[in-house]
Amino acid sequence: MACSGKLDVEVEIKSSADKFWQCIRDSTTVFPKAFPEAYKSIEVLEGDGKAVGSVRLITYSEGSPLVHVSKERIDLVDETNRVVDYSVIDGDLQKYYKTFKCHIVVGPKEDGCLVKWSCEYEKASEDIAVPHVIKDFVVKNFQAVDELIMKA
Repeated sequence: MACSGKLDVEVEIKSSADKFWQCIRDSTTVFPKAFPEAYKSIEVLEGDGKAVGSVRLITYSEGSPLVHVSKERIDLVDETNRVVDYSVIDGDLQKYYKTFKCHIVVGPKEDGCLVKWSCEYEKASEDIAVPHVIKDFVVKNFQAVDELIMKA
């Protein structure tokens, strides 16, 4: 029997929604340079790395607890409302989850912004853990992007 689930998290960010959104959209180049301890490389395999249908190969740095390689496809982009959806279509994560689809929304909030991330997943088997480690990694990334922007 397959087990499906959903995780949601909201992260308050000090940076403006526009600046944060731009860094998320430029993550192919920003993340490996800014966070070499987490990302070895992000390579665009199809498309431009930003548009719907683009496919990126993410290689994580040594010490990544669950995933070393992940292939992601961008499924939806709404620049006006700062929304992006992507799916993991290949890589280490698929050993644990048959499907893994994520949704990011960046919205303005007072002096900063609120970033909402959610994922829907289907476990490969019942004994696979809920992907809290991935949610925690995402939160850490969002906070690190915020720090990067605030230092600029």
